Amino acid sequence: MMALDYSNRRGFDTGFLGADLPLPGVSADVAVGPGAVDGILHYHHFSVVMNGARRLAIYSAANLDGRRRFTQVPHADRWIIDPRLPQAQAGNALYTGNDLDRGHLTRRADMLWGDTAAEAGAAVTDTYHYTNCAPQHRDFNQNDTTWQGLENYILVTVGDHRLRANVYTGPILDPGDPTYRGVRIPRAFWKVVAVATADRVHATAYLIEQTNLLDTLDRSAEQPPLGAYRTYQTRVSHIETLTGVDFGILRTYDPLEPPHGEAEEPVPTELHGLHDIKL
Repeated sequence: MMALDYSNRRGFDTGFLGADLPLPGVSADVAVGPGAVDGILHYHHFSVVMNGARRLAIYSAANLDGRRRFTQVPHADRWIIDPRLPQAQAGNALYTGNDLDRGHLTRRADMLWGDTAAEAGAAVTDTYHYTNCAPQHRDFNQNDTTWQGLENYILVTVGDHRLRANVYTGPILDPGDPTYRGVRIPRAFWKVVAVATADRVHATAYLIEQTNLLDTLDRSAEQPPLGAYRTYQTRVSHIETLTGVDFGILRTYDPLEPPHGEAEEPVPTELHGLHDIKL
């Protein structure tokens, strides 16, 4: 089998929104290897930073361009191990015979853009690396009313208004996460979205949990009743506290951030509908 060549992957563009927004810094156990540049794996239109101990991504950071979006393009949808860090990613064995989805971090639909259909197709294909997924219960991953609904709202807004956006997504890697098949499964996920309009950049942050759903992975256990899935809008700085990911100047574009750097305790706002989002 021919070795894959990643030399043409430029990854996340830090100047994509017209402002210098470097990739977020991390304080965790970053996976390094001969193919990871400073611990970063570059793909077409997005980049991933892996946690070596957890074998999951710390985050995936992607550029979205609503001006050059395709409805659909030919692409490969076969999940593969990235050969640049083969020992630092959870593979297919984690996801077989259970209710866990390979939950895209950078979504395939978000990568449907480029100057050509071939460019967009290459980016979509790149999202099918195990480095770019995390174990998500199927009822969490496929729920149109919360997490998936939020993702679709972001994509439609960027596309319809022909905007550019940076989308950062990752799990909260807590030491107390439950272990399943040798992998600690994240109980919560976060997303930070930075959008460039004609006159400014603004950034919003979101958080959702799948804790109750993880109890159902043990099929011998009684299935607990599932409450409503809830998505919250919170501060970029709160995501930093939970994850150790440093968004730098991006936090200053957050409308929920208190003025003058006041250390006010963040209170996540539950989203009962997408109209509750504060931009």
